[in-house]
Amino acid sequence: MKITIEGASEEFERKLLDLVAEHRHELTVTADTEWTIERAERYLRSLPAGARYFAEMVVVAGDGYAEAEKLRSILGKLNGPTVALSRAIPRGVREGWWPEGTSQPITVVYDPDNPSWQKAIAYQMARENVPVFRAAIAQLAKAKTTWTIDPTAEQGNPGLTWRPSPEQLQKYGPGAAASPDGPDDSNPHEEEQL
Repeated sequence: MKITIEGASEEFERKLLDLVAEHRHELTVTADTEWTIERAERYLRSLPAGARYFAEMVVVAGDGYAEAEKLRSILGKLNGPTVALSRAIPRGVREGWWPEGTSQPITVVYDPDNPSWQKAIAYQMARENVPVFRAAIAQLAKAKTTWTIDPTAEQGNPGLTWRPSPEQLQKYGPGAAASPDGPDDSNPHEEEQL
């Protein structure tokens, strides 16, 4: 029997965990560690701007693979974004956003011909996660907005309202979130990538 429960109250969760603990010798409990659009969006929202831009470059521009030198030429040192990426998963586990065992969505690629010098040559995302993160990025882009001042707000506390920013959506193209299978199954290394 397989059970998936979403949106449960804390009381229900506590009672369910008590029941599972009572029957732990009869059960095998596994957590769903797959990336979903909601998890990917939460992950991306948790990142500082530089790290989120780094992730967008790997996912959107690089279609799951980006050469480290190209990233360095755009972002400079990669320490900041990569540290932020590495801390996001443990933070998400602590916050209960995803279960223990959830994999890092973006991983480093080292030069296999030079194992003693561990300088990244690229960053990649598992092929099956690219369309999930592409959809999450498109959702974030749709939500990305411009600030406008609300003149009816209280003095000293200007009312800031949000409005969609269509120019942000253009860089992701029409239907960036539409295809669950991603753009195609071609090898991202065949053509010049990021």
